[in-house]
Order: sequence, then structure tokens, then C-alpha cells
Amino acid sequence: MKKYKKYLRWETMLIVVLIAELLIFGKINPRFLNARTLLFSTNDFITIGIIALFVTFVIITGGMDISSGSIIGLTSITMGLLWKMLGFNIWLTLPLALLVGALAGLLNGYLVAYIGVQPMVTTLGTSLFYSGLSLVIMGLSGASAYEGIGGFPKSFVNLANGSIAYIPIPFIIFVVLFVIAYFLLHRTKYGRYIYLIGINPHAAKYSGIKIKPVIMSTYVLSGISASIGGILLTSYLGSSRPEHGATLTMPIITAVVLGGTLITGGGGSVMGTALAAIIVGFFRFGSQMAGVSSQYISIGEGILLISAVALRGFNLKSLSNHFMSGKDIIKS
Repeated sequence: MKKYKKYLRWETMLIVVLIAELLIFGKINPRFLNARTLLFSTNDFITIGIIALFVTFVIITGGMDISSGSIIGLTSITMGLLWKMLGFNIWLTLPLALLVGALAGLLNGYLVAYIGVQPMVTTLGTSLFYSGLSLVIMGLSGASAYEGIGGFPKSFVNLANGSIAYIPIPFIIFVVLFVIAYFLLHRTKYGRYIYLIGINPHAAKYSGIKIKPVIMSTYVLSGISASIGGILLTSYLGSSRPEHGATLTMPIITAVVLGGTLITGGGGSVMGTALAAIIVGFFRFGSQMAGVSSQYISIGEGILLISAVALRGFNLKSLSNHFMSGKDIIKS
């Protein structure tokens, strides 16, 4: 029954969950289904989706990156310092902010790929380092951590608060980055190398793949995406603060895992991550519109993630074994 194969993919199940979510919250509060309301609600969570797209690369290699939140804060406060204290044009700070993210990712990747430090330990340590560095930079600026650095030009603030043809600019950026990430991971040799390294790094090495540069590059991409998130958050909130990304690390990992990426490496997709990020974001937005308090929303997100992981481990192989012969088993 090969014809059922495409319907049992994890991404298909996520689409079903997304549709069900829209219908349920739309039934509770009809205003939830307003297209403009839905689109602009993505401003609150699209940063998570942007970063999760490239953290997916890291996790597929068998790695982990929990430093994204700290890189967001470091990017944000670096932009504020360059603009307010050193007199840089605000738009000139953007490529420098991306460079900060790239260098942070490069350090993460070098420690993991070349020094051999365990990814979780590496990114936990660098997360603390980047957070501390952000506070030091904040001290140099003379501003308090509570107030941050504000007063950015309106043109910059509009970057994350404006729209083009009624579509929010951050959502457009997300779509562009989704296309780039999808092409890199699913349509290039580089993407195949990432999967092979995650499945069996020793076999990948003996097949001629230079695994260390590939692994390091995934952390660089993750760092750059975190810097993009930092730029957008700074613009959206209109201030530069070191704690901007403090609460985003777990939602980012949640989006990646809920999207079907195997935490052990070797499996996952950009499409799954993108859908999961939207599901989690709409879940929070819909719950708020339904009058659910924030602590219960977190419980719901936890249940959603646990259920997804359980289904990921059980449903695909169980259903495929039930409906198909051995040759037709779905690749999980």
C-alpha cells in the first residue's frame, strides 16, 4: 500500500493538528480566524520559528544548541552599544550583529567538532559566557539592564512592526529563510552530509565526508539565525536588552522536536520544524484569546510536546507495519 505512504508522514500529521487547532480556537473565539489577526499574531513568535529552522540542522547532526537565547541578547545589546555609544548608523549595525552571531556559532562549532566537547555541555557553557558578556557590554553603555537602550529610529522599529502588502515583514523574512533552509537541507549535498553524519558519523567519515567542518557550519548557521532573531526582537520591542532571548531556548527546542527531528540525530525536516513553530505559536495565541491563564498554557504546551514525541515513536512505525508489507515500511 505505497499510496498510503505520503499520508502517514509526520508533516501531514502536523498539518492535521494545525487545522484542528484553527477550528477549535475559531469555535471558541471567532475573531481568532480573522486572517489579518492571525498573520500579525506571528510577530510574537516568529523569531522562535526562524531560529528553530537552523537549530534543526544542528540536532540532525546529533548535536545540540541551547545558546540561542544568549546569542539573541548579545546581538541585541551589541547593536545598542554600536548605535548609541559609538555613533554607528543603525542599519550598519545589522551586518555587524550577524557577524556576532556567526562568531558565537563558530566558537560553539569549534568546541564541539574540533575539541570534542559534548554539545550540551559546550552550548550550556557558552550560553553562560554570552549572557555574562551581554551584561558587561550593557555596563559599558552606561544604561541599566532594566531600562536597556531605547530610542531607536522609527525606520528600524518598523522593520519588525511594519508590513508589505498587509503581510508582516518578520513573517516574510521567515518564509525567505524557510526556503533557504529547505534548499540547503533537502536539495544539496551539504544537506545529505548533515543527515549522514547524524545517522553514522564514523561511516560518514570513512566515506570521505569532512565531518568536522560540516558540524561546525551548522552551529554557525544556528548562531546567525539567532542574531536575526535578536535584530527582529530589538526592532519589535524598540529596545536593546541582554535578556531579550532569555525565555526562548526551550520554545526553540520544542519547535524542533515537535517538528519531528530526532533528538538523537539523523532525522528531521525543515517543513516539520516550520509547522511545529506555527502550531506552538497559534496555540499560545489561541489560548490567550480563549482567556486561558499563562501557567495553564505552559502545561498545555508540555502535554502537546510529550504527546507528539510519543506519537512520533509509536504511530508512524506501528501504522506502517499494520498497513504495509516489510518493503513498504515508512522511513521514520
